Amino acid sequence: MAGSQLMVLVMLVVGSYAGCPEPSVLKNVTTGETVCARLYEDADVLYDRCCGGGYFDIKSPADVPFIERFWNDRASSLVVGPRCELTVWNKRNKRGNRRKFRTGIQYRLEEAGKGLFGNWDNSITSYYCICK
Repeated sequence: MAGSQLMVLVMLVVGSYAGCPEPSVLKNVTTGETVCARLYEDADVLYDRCCGGGYFDIKSPADVPFIERFWNDRASSLVVGPRCELTVWNKRNKRGNRRKFRTGIQYRLEEAGKGLFGNWDNSITSYYCICK
């Protein structure tokens, strides 16, 4: 492997482990608007490596009965903005199990219980998000 190829590989690996942002700095990078919540596709056993991969911003207010195809059942980490609350369901039309996340970071949705034996990793299908 050439030196430049190795450097690109190292940059990709390091870039994919960015860590979760603090809720107070949660803003849309393009518009600068405050974000109600941000869903991330990757988590890791180490908290400082969570919130990696792609992400999906949720504005306030948002009432979504079914997440678009790519993001349906894909979130593994999330951050909820200041004075905001994200309610999620694991089925269409806000049915099934429900969970509320308030301002803060959920590093691993695998650690958020759903029912007796389940967890919220790759399980969010619909949501409601509001900021006060």
